[in-house]
Amino acid sequence: MATEGWMWRWGWGRRFPGRSGLPGPGPGPTMPLFLFLLLGSVVADITDGNSEHLKREHSLIKPYQGVGSSFMPLWDFQGSTMLTSQYVRLTPDERSKEGSIWNHQPCFLKDWEMHVHFKVHGTGKKNLHGDSIALWYTRDRLVPGPVFGSKDNFHGLAIFLDTYPNDDTTERVFPYISVMVNNGSLSYDHSKDGRWTELAGCTADFRNRDHDTFLAVRYSRGRLTVMTDLEDKNEWKNCIDITGVRLPTGYYFGASAGTGDLSDNHDIISIKLFQLMVEHTPDEENIDWTKIEPSVNFLKSPKDNVDDPTGNFRSGPLTGWRVFLLLLCALLGIIVCAVVGAVVFQKRQERNKRFY
Repeated sequence: MATEGWMWRWGWGRRFPGRSGLPGPGPGPTMPLFLFLLLGSVVADITDGNSEHLKREHSLIKPYQGVGSSFMPLWDFQGSTMLTSQYVRLTPDERSKEGSIWNHQPCFLKDWEMHVHFKVHGTGKKNLHGDSIALWYTRDRLVPGPVFGSKDNFHGLAIFLDTYPNDDTTERVFPYISVMVNNGSLSYDHSKDGRWTELAGCTADFRNRDHDTFLAVRYSRGRLTVMTDLEDKNEWKNCIDITGVRLPTGYYFGASAGTGDLSDNHDIISIKLFQLMVEHTPDEENIDWTKIEPSVNFLKSPKDNVDDPTGNFRSGPLTGWRVFLLLLCALLGIIVCAVVGAVVFQKRQERNKRFY
């Protein structure tokens, strides 16, 4: 699969080789109304993927500058991070390592799309490897901490690419990708693999693949979408799609990784950020997007989620009309059982009378 020179058509879809120098699967042209109605897709003012929409000040692309030194233009790195000519290694396949890389420039785009070419690999066998890569869009940068090499109680967005299940009771299949939005009030729970604060997630077999692996994150008009290309088919696959997400502008992009008693190599090959050309209403344009608090308009709290083997969620606690329906069904069940029992008892009584 070509890692450079690929184009994007019709928004999310098939990646295919393009002319040399073009960015990765960026947005495509605006879809005609009849195609929109026919396909039922939500695509608005999507860019054509030309290089002017690639934001180089927020992108990490080979050839890297600063190889062999501790300085890299536009990016800062810390911890165990090592810059080579072929990849940025956040952690080596060694125990108790943490590393991160962060963009210098805050991002003031309201609508954006990020493509990450990454690789997670190591010598550990099944369930003997770990821990995770985290991708960040946060207020603070270069702050080490317990969440895969970065701080807890962060402000912003995190996407976790987790390879090791810490919760022995989970039914999820790992590796697992999950999303978390935080306003600083939530803490990531490692013992539960972040289940209580996860908004959505999916199983994704990205470890020790012998071909390139990609992740795409799109944020536009409150909709957050995560896609993967892990099968060497040049196609994106749905992973996460959430609406009602509010993220401010002026935050920083970064990536971090951590190992504990188990380890892996966590490599970033490229990060490409694209601006999405999306029209906003006058009211939206008048908002001070730097003052927005990270949040998600959910009908229920993420803490109400319980595991589903498919990686999706179903409701946990029963409240309101659901409790009423449950009690009604239980009452009807009791009545049916009582009637059936009475009929059976009466027939037995009649049978016993015939013997006397």
